[in-house]
Amino acid sequence: MCRVMNDTGFDILHEEEPCLVVCKPPGLLTQAPPGIDSLEVRIKDYLRRRDGADRRDYLGVPHRLDRPASGAMVFGTKTRGTRRLAEQFEGRLVEKTYWVCVEGEIADDEGTWQDFLRKVPGEARAEVVGPTHPEGRCAVLHYRVRGRYLWGTWLEIQLETGRTHQIRVQAATRGHPVLGDTHYGATTTFGPQHDDSRLRAIALHARTLKFRHPKTRETILATAPVSADWRELGVVES
Repeated sequence: MCRVMNDTGFDILHEEEPCLVVCKPPGLLTQAPPGIDSLEVRIKDYLRRRDGADRRDYLGVPHRLDRPASGAMVFGTKTRGTRRLAEQFEGRLVEKTYWVCVEGEIADDEGTWQDFLRKVPGEARAEVVGPTHPEGRCAVLHYRVRGRYLWGTWLEIQLETGRTHQIRVQAATRGHPVLGDTHYGATTTFGPQHDDSRLRAIALHARTLKFRHPKTRETILATAPVSADWRELGVVES
């Protein structure tokens, strides 16, 4: 069960030095230039208040989530611990499960999507390219249908690779954009419709994160609860 930190704007899922697992809210950057709100800034503020003003202003960020997405993220509070966490991500030893709601009905109950993606230069998006494209990188994910509704399909996804906007692009290119993801062609809204489109959520949630504690080597499994916006779609946590 997560511990809600209303005064910091994020939920703590697991806290055991030298790592901190939190639930990132949608519409919030993981990191940002000075003066701009981000999850990194909020966590550093929390740690300073927890440990006192003399605490070294360090926070390691071994992975990221897209701004409009939500869900479980792990941060390192010590340099050695962060390095060990980063090695797990680089070695694909971290198990990540995502929940995503997409437009349209996906017929097969489970399957695998494989494409070649590239980051579009100078733009905050990625695209599918041919297998011989010099900038193309193989992208593979495995999905399982958890429910079908009038608005579309609820999927559980496991990434085999971690490319820029991978889930969003692979779903959209098959005619099933993520709810709320107008960046990739969605027409169905999701969550509060802020005037600033950068604050809007999409129905993409990092549900679970499984890794080895960098110090004790024990397995940590963190589960991030979904918001009321998900429950309004009929998503039931189990």
